[in-house]
Amino acid sequence: MRTKVTICFVLMISTMVLTGCLESSAQKGTILGAGGGALAGQLIGGDTKSTAIGAGVGAIGGYVIGKSQDAKRETNARIGALEANANTVDVNITNSNGSINVIRLQKSGVGYVGPRGEYYQKLPSEDQLRPIYGF
Repeated sequence: MRTKVTICFVLMISTMVLTGCLESSAQKGTILGAGGGALAGQLIGGDTKSTAIGAGVGAIGGYVIGKSQDAKRETNARIGALEANANTVDVNITNSNGSINVIRLQKSGVGYVGPRGEYYQKLPSEDQLRPIYGF
């Protein structure tokens, strides 16, 4: 019994170290859950069947928790991108040859900041931006 517990413990620690190589929380959660469940099953039941059941239940639980963490991370990234886009305005400048430069301005307080760090108290017009960004 003590040998099996030691083996499960060593496997669980090894798994925790190896999960640093995995990309998603669902993958890490599955592996950690399986290791932890196997250890718990061995400690509670003391036989191979208990260890296998613990590993299965732990893997499912770890996957579910990890998957929800991945979804939350993805949602937060999308919200951040939407917020960044909500605070930007593109102004198109038509150049003398007919080409168009798109100048992205960042909203800052009541004004706007240009790509070179210049501040405008209100949204600048194409004519205001052409001497700086057009030709």
